[in-house]
Amino acid sequence: MIKNSIKKNYLYNVSYQILLLLTPLITTPYISRVLGADGVGQVSYAESIVSYFTLFACLGITSYGQREISYVQDSKEKRSEIFWNTKILQFCTSGISLIIYIIFAFCQINSSIYLFFVLNILTVFADVTWFFQGMEEFGRIIIRNIIFKIVNIVYIFMVIKSKDDILLYVLGLSFFMFISNVSLWFYLPKFICRPIKGRIHPFIKIKVVLSLFVPTIAIQIYTVLDKTMIGVIAQNSFENGYYEQALKLSKMVMTVVTSLGTVMIPRIGYHFQNKESNEVKRLIYRGYRFVWFLGIPLCVGLASVAGNFVPWFYGDGYERVIDLLRILSLLIIAIGISNVTGMQYLVPTKRQNLFTLSVIIGAVINFFMNVILIKIFQSIGAAIASVTAEIIIAIAQLMLVRKEISPWKVIRESFHYLIAGVIMGVVLYLVGGLLTPSIIHTIILIACGGCVYFTVLLIIRDDFFMSNVSWILKKIR
Repeated sequence: MIKNSIKKNYLYNVSYQILLLLTPLITTPYISRVLGADGVGQVSYAESIVSYFTLFACLGITSYGQREISYVQDSKEKRSEIFWNTKILQFCTSGISLIIYIIFAFCQINSSIYLFFVLNILTVFADVTWFFQGMEEFGRIIIRNIIFKIVNIVYIFMVIKSKDDILLYVLGLSFFMFISNVSLWFYLPKFICRPIKGRIHPFIKIKVVLSLFVPTIAIQIYTVLDKTMIGVIAQNSFENGYYEQALKLSKMVMTVVTSLGTVMIPRIGYHFQNKESNEVKRLIYRGYRFVWFLGIPLCVGLASVAGNFVPWFYGDGYERVIDLLRILSLLIIAIGISNVTGMQYLVPTKRQNLFTLSVIIGAVINFFMNVILIKIFQSIGAAIASVTAEIIIAIAQLMLVRKEISPWKVIRESFHYLIAGVIMGVVLYLVGGLLTPSIIHTIILIACGGCVYFTVLLIIRDDFFMSNVSWILKKIR
């Protein structure tokens, strides 16, 4: 018996994502002024380097662990066996990655920044969020994340006072997430038994883990390598700073869409294991519709509001972020669609080979486009390459599953939301021309866009929108 509904878990998850959206609204204007684009760029570059080591520390174990736990939610004995085998394997991979990273860090010119980021690898070492995700216990994860995120916000304003505090800023980025992961271990005794000696075989599923690691590497190439390549090719930390700020904001907005995927993966895995294919397809089509429903207004809204938002939010010297945001806003829809096909459908149904193929195609295209475009357009080139790669991945995945999931039906689900999104964009363009950059005017634009979009859906009586409004009103009553 599954305890928590998808809507309840989504509300848990989206509540945290809203906090993630509010966090940069609170801290980024402060950090961008205190550290400057140069300081933000240094941290961004170092963080992109350490992410490769955390990638090898994870080794596909997170996706594997969540999926396997979702299959055996109803059996404490089976999930305990899977947990200990998976976690011991993660201890091994994290330990090896940690040793190599420390050696690497001491060899760097700015070794202090890299050494402080060692906590990122220790965070992977302590990570058990994949277990609770597989059990659909999102409330436990979200509550502790919210607590430590608030503590981190307070820490930034109390401790970071000048460019000399860059190491303290790095410490804050890593330390609170590490403590947050450690805190989850106190909940484990309720869900698992102690390891049984004869059943500990951490390397028995290494081939499956590695098969999930390959797409993770490819994803890392086009999500992190672009920042590394900006630093190497452009040799301009300011360009990295602009790109980091724009990418961070676009991905924060994107999480409102992709947060549904986080709670859908274990549910789809559960139904797949019980051979309920019709229910799996129903949930997948609903996932696509959800992406169109929220992804289109968020994409149009971010692109339309960027010109008013960036000047007052980031301060002087960040004008380039406006163009970057307008390009990167397309990631919201592209990644949203590929998240449904790849992470929510292919991975839980044990066809990660198709997922891997699509991601590798996108990663190769992104790499070669980066080489060409960063030389010419610098950070703008990296943004164009990332968007192109994600669109190609989304299309490739739909083609690979076309015999099971109809691409035409997926596209058809978008029509109402495209109409509402176009009308919303026109209104924001006209209203935006009358307003000057300020927090009040940005809020007016956001409110105006939201009202127009949902009013159009109300007029055309979109059934997905109406059913969810009815559900919300019922809960309020």
